[in-house]
Amino acid sequence: MSPSQSARRAATGGGPASPGAPAIVFSDLDGTFVRTDKTIPERNLEALDLLASRGIPFVPCSGRAASALPEAIVAHPACRYAITANGASVTDLGSDKVIYGVPLDRGRCLALYGRVADRNVTFDLFADDRIYSERARYEALKGFGLTPHEARFILSTRTPTDLTVPEMLRRVGTLDRVTVFWKDRADRDLVVAAVEQDPALAWTTSSPQNLEISARGASKGAALAWLCGHLGVPVARAVAFGDMDNDVSMLEAAGDGVAVANAREEVRALADHVCASNDEAGVGRYLEDLLARG
Repeated sequence: MSPSQSARRAATGGGPASPGAPAIVFSDLDGTFVRTDKTIPERNLEALDLLASRGIPFVPCSGRAASALPEAIVAHPACRYAITANGASVTDLGSDKVIYGVPLDRGRCLALYGRVADRNVTFDLFADDRIYSERARYEALKGFGLTPHEARFILSTRTPTDLTVPEMLRRVGTLDRVTVFWKDRADRDLVVAAVEQDPALAWTTSSPQNLEISARGASKGAALAWLCGHLGVPVARAVAFGDMDNDVSMLEAAGDGVAVANAREEVRALADHVCASNDEAGVGRYLEDLLARG
């Protein structure tokens, strides 16, 4: 539990702080706002309508690239900003401009690739609002045993290329992060060790079989705090929803950090509150109740 959470809970006699009306809402997408089958519950979209009617911004806060965000969310009047690539970028959707970024140094990325290139893993580059993958690694991912929904979504968001990772790194512009999917636990452990050799890099995860590598300092929590400051909104009046390790910094940063019921046990334990699962429209239900009381 973070110091800010401890203070909030101490103020309420050791239990979770009673949330007030939010001034801004942040939510992870996959596993949180979006169902397991990658569709969006109607009740969650209705909650966005309610937020828009009250002038409360909704910010998707995802590991996805901006180009992979659901159109139903991006086009919604409640949604003006998006946090993507686990906080490496904040985009003003009105102008389609990145207004905050913590890019990954391509030299460090190239060195990391050199340490893991011989392993049976992907090495997907999130750059220039796209996700690039070496074709052979893209094809190998099909045999990694991912769930059908996850495999279909991941493959649909990648751009396979015949270029090698070093060749891609010479051609791309801004590099946000890297995602590594692994089949064997030994490869996963080797990649973790390779990342931890460089103190300028950090890793997290949003799936049982992936590692998400960014510049140290890039996180959903840091991006949430920056955007609140940019908009002049107190962080204490932010509500954030999440389910996985890459959401932890966001739940800790927000005044009310909410885990969905399907979140990892460790994520639920540190959250201020727990709502219904992603398949039960937990985000929408929680917001409806919160706004009704606010």
